[in-house]
Amino acid sequence: MDVRSNEAARAAEHIARESYGRLVAFLAARTRDVAGAEDAVAEAFATALRTWPVDGVPGNPDAWLLTVARRRQTDALRRRSTRKASEEHLMMMADEIEAAASAPGDIPDRRLALMFACAHPAIERGMRAPLILQTVLGLSAIDIAAAFLVPAPTMGQRLVRAKTRIRDAGIPFRIPENDELPERLDAVLDAVYAAYGKGWGEVEGDGTSALADEAIWLGRLVVSLLPDAPEAEGLLALMLYTESRRSARRSPDGAYVPLEEQDTALWDDRLIDLAEAQLQRASRTGPSGRYQIEAAIQSAHVARRRYGVHTWPAILALYNHLQRLTRSPVVALNRAMALAEIEGPEAALTAIAPLADDRRMAEYQPYWAARGHLMATAGRESEARQALTVALGLSTDNAVRQYLQRRLAVLHTD
Repeated sequence: MDVRSNEAARAAEHIARESYGRLVAFLAARTRDVAGAEDAVAEAFATALRTWPVDGVPGNPDAWLLTVARRRQTDALRRRSTRKASEEHLMMMADEIEAAASAPGDIPDRRLALMFACAHPAIERGMRAPLILQTVLGLSAIDIAAAFLVPAPTMGQRLVRAKTRIRDAGIPFRIPENDELPERLDAVLDAVYAAYGKGWGEVEGDGTSALADEAIWLGRLVVSLLPDAPEAEGLLALMLYTESRRSARRSPDGAYVPLEEQDTALWDDRLIDLAEAQLQRASRTGPSGRYQIEAAIQSAHVARRRYGVHTWPAILALYNHLQRLTRSPVVALNRAMALAEIEGPEAALTAIAPLADDRRMAEYQPYWAARGHLMATAGRESEARQALTVALGLSTDNAVRQYLQRRLAVLHTD
């Protein structure tokens, strides 16, 4: 691939991350056909990869992609229907899209409306957040399945059914009324946090993550639209706390640095201050929910690492509350790690023993890494080696793999 082709590919990849959700949301707003909009946008990107290396990247790539996608979408709709009313609808839709495409930087952003459409009560509750992740943020079924501990083929089939439901039920793309929000907001927040979690594992050339930045931006948008939603504020605080540590999680040579070994001077004071203020606002305006509790745990870690405050009992108490609230195996695992700091590794190993029977943990890398750490701390080096070897095999981050290899290297062999 020559230099110009490389530049075109990089431009398309960047625009895909920045604009995919906006384009899908805009195209699907009229037709309610999310799958059709995704197909149209995907074909537009494929066309860009073929033509941009030859013709150059256009001055307004979003508008160029929207025009190509609109043509593909209207052709597909015409093939499915020939009624006059449908043709009139197509012309009206085409005129609107053409007008948007001709106005640089003026394509309406309907992502939030699409997110709430995906969270409609007519959609199966467990599929609302995954559907948002794919349609708005462009995550693959494989990535979404990993985030929700579900087999990828199963997740793919469920996503197809959910998109069909939006089209067949004619679900409108709009921000719900206040009395409709409680049933939809949780799915939107879960999707934003899952996107942030995926972005947290990504490190780009400048040390940032476009997906993490996008998730934080969406979190800010939800808070600005729903200022009286404490869980939205709690989620934003949680992401800001986590993001404040991004610069410390890798050494200058790119090695993985766990929380306990991070240089707190590298933590971002501005983001921590914003997170603390956000958490205080969340705590004033409503009861404690999942994201408020998780943000409070992060706040306790800040106090512990930065100021030497003994906060492990408070962290464990927060995890106890969170476990009762969520019944999540991931929370149970994190709770056990806090328990180890107070009662020792054997108590933590006893606490996570039931997770061995949870099939979702079989391919969950943090479970095996935590198990290996606890076994090593307890002096059970043979079992630690087994667990860390599984964790190594499940790791996709090269820096984490090297960290685990170093952990394995210091264990004695039988």
